[in-house]
Amino acid sequence: NNYQFFTQDMHTRAMLHLSRENALRKALQRTEMILHYQPQFDVKKGGVVGLEALVRWQDPELGLIWPGEFIPLAEETGLIVPLGQWVLEEACQRAKRWHDAAGGRPFHIAVNLSVRQFGMKNLVDVVRSALQASGLPPQALQLEITESVIMQEVENNIAVLEQLKVLGVRIALDDFGTGHSSLLYLKRLPVDVLKVDREFVDQIHKSPYDAALASTIIALGKSLKLKVIAEGVETVAQMESLLGLGCQTMQVYLFSPPLGEEECDRLLRGVPDLAF
Repeated sequence: NNYQFFTQDMHTRAMLHLSRENALRKALQRTEMILHYQPQFDVKKGGVVGLEALVRWQDPELGLIWPGEFIPLAEETGLIVPLGQWVLEEACQRAKRWHDAAGGRPFHIAVNLSVRQFGMKNLVDVVRSALQASGLPPQALQLEITESVIMQEVENNIAVLEQLKVLGVRIALDDFGTGHSSLLYLKRLPVDVLKVDREFVDQIHKSPYDAALASTIIALGKSLKLKVIAEGVETVAQMESLLGLGCQTMQVYLFSPPLGEEECDRLLRGVPDLAF
């Protein structure tokens, strides 16, 4: 008891979606994915203390494709699971060399977990396998999960986080303050790091409101004995505001954008001049 209209645009969109999905599947099979690394700096003491692994698609015809163009498709189709596992394994392999070269100085590799990955029943086994295959010490791996993902099924997710903690890895609560977690649950979450979202950093040097929120998050993290990392720091004013609030570890675009592997090697060896 209804009628529907068909338009050619519907067919075109469906075929485009199918074409992109097939292209993404082939890209995974051909290992067209590469990793870039966003340095995390201790601005007060100086030096790189960690790297966040970020995936890119190096298409042979289209060139470098940014994650915003293919990660939503990967999530929708389930391809995010094999993609995420590749990112984890590749990041651990690369980080082992950098960790050894650090000679005991603080260093970690941060890897993001997607919604589907975090829901995998064998997630702990996948992480354990990546660590064993690479030889990377568990404490040098930081798994980053967004606040909104954890709060979807919070009781089950706390149990998963506790299993990951048994492995010895660090857990970071990403995009903190943008979701809907409660302080009651926060004290139960076995996390080591709070990441101050760029939403609070962008206007921190201009907006008393943003400065007050960032200050609260930083103070909360410190009172809970957690590390605090600020994301998306692009200006000297933002950096100085965060330092004034007691946050010294930052992903500072002012110093360095995400880098390829060779550029990262040079950065960690102290070759670039990072004066500003």
